[in-house]
Amino acid sequence: MREQIDQAALEELRRDFKGQILLPSDPAYNDARQIYNGMIDRRPAIIAQCNEVEDVVQAVLFGRKHDLEIAVRSGGHSVEGWGLTDGGIVIDMRKMNSVRVDPVARIAYVGGGATWRDVDSACQPHDLATTGGTISTTGVAGITLGGGWGYLARKLGLACDNLISVELVTADGSIVVTSEEDNPELFWALHGGGGNFGVATSFTFRLHHLPATTLALLVFSPTEGPNVIRRFRDVIERSAPDELSGEISYMTGPPEDPVPPELVNQLCLFLELFYVGPEDEMRKFINPLMELEPEGVMISELPYADIQSAFDMEPGLRNYWTAQPLEVLSDEAVELFCKRAYDMIVPSNSIQVLSSWGGAIARQDDKWPMGNRKSAWLVYSFGQWTDPADDKRGIAWANALCSDMIPHATEGTYLNLITNEGRERIIAGYGRQDKYKRLARVKAKYDPHNVFHMNHNIRPD
Repeated sequence: MREQIDQAALEELRRDFKGQILLPSDPAYNDARQIYNGMIDRRPAIIAQCNEVEDVVQAVLFGRKHDLEIAVRSGGHSVEGWGLTDGGIVIDMRKMNSVRVDPVARIAYVGGGATWRDVDSACQPHDLATTGGTISTTGVAGITLGGGWGYLARKLGLACDNLISVELVTADGSIVVTSEEDNPELFWALHGGGGNFGVATSFTFRLHHLPATTLALLVFSPTEGPNVIRRFRDVIERSAPDELSGEISYMTGPPEDPVPPELVNQLCLFLELFYVGPEDEMRKFINPLMELEPEGVMISELPYADIQSAFDMEPGLRNYWTAQPLEVLSDEAVELFCKRAYDMIVPSNSIQVLSSWGGAIARQDDKWPMGNRKSAWLVYSFGQWTDPADDKRGIAWANALCSDMIPHATEGTYLNLITNEGRERIIAGYGRQDKYKRLARVKAKYDPHNVFHMNHNIRPD
């Protein structure tokens, strides 16, 4: 936009806008443009901090009228920084973060800018919950629209499986409510199709009674990796109920319990186990893992909201992630996984993770667009470091881990945990070409000009 058009247009936008319009000259601008990944440094022309749905409508129409690239920001955790644009307009949803819980109907009404911390803290007093991410500061919108795997997924399904309805502002400024009864094809697309179809301004979730949850952390020397992982695999695949889930990670040992002093700031093996139920029940299922005599142990019955925030990570670090679902966790895959950990940057906040899927995740594989749900395991590299000089090494390790897994993997991926890896990987995230083509038809109906392309983009058919 030319400057004289800028001023007149901005005055018009500000006149009825209930939120705040930030420009590069405003004192709050730099803080408002900070996102989770410190590698991303973009300067939008406008940050539109929305207070209500009509603000979102105005921001979308303004961006289109003035040919500005549109980015939508809620939690700001996208590893590609898709909540931020250079020279365009950011629709900042963070002020639309209200959460209202109906404990009798077991329903949560969630604003499009809410984080999982907002949801969990509102549900906890009622002993209710729904599946969220594993870090409480992530946005509800991004995780849910991309699928929504978290601690409760083996028991309750993905976040998107618990959706009742979604309100969306589409590319032409229309406000559309979707559910299995209203606009069902769009509702189907929102189960894994990401932010391709509009700006999600509110969600309605089905909640579940959750009176007790237990967290166990077991710490081992890194050399114990193959033995521990094989035992973990056997527990999950042979005897674990859907209530039990877990991740095994190589990481830098933090200076806190239950990490022993000799593993602080050293590579260590971390087994994180989550159980929907009391501690005494959990111990029955994890006894084969306790027999391996971990060097550090913490087992505690904790509120779900506390477990959700236990592993929150600071924003601003340099981030690079990628992921690969596994069809079978073979002994060879275990050995490759363990060997690759020694290429990780240590000390750093990076983690190399093997996560248990299955259970309720797999039971709706054909109903919704998100694919690869029958994969029993997910390997992902979650790279985080501080020094730009480590970028090349960190990215190489992350990519090499998933390359190692290809002979043992499905052909798909989990889109919420990968970078921009090309169109074929996006299609692979849906598992089948027909699902992608159906999504492309929905995209053509609601966003034929691909206005919302700051995402794992589905091209309009």
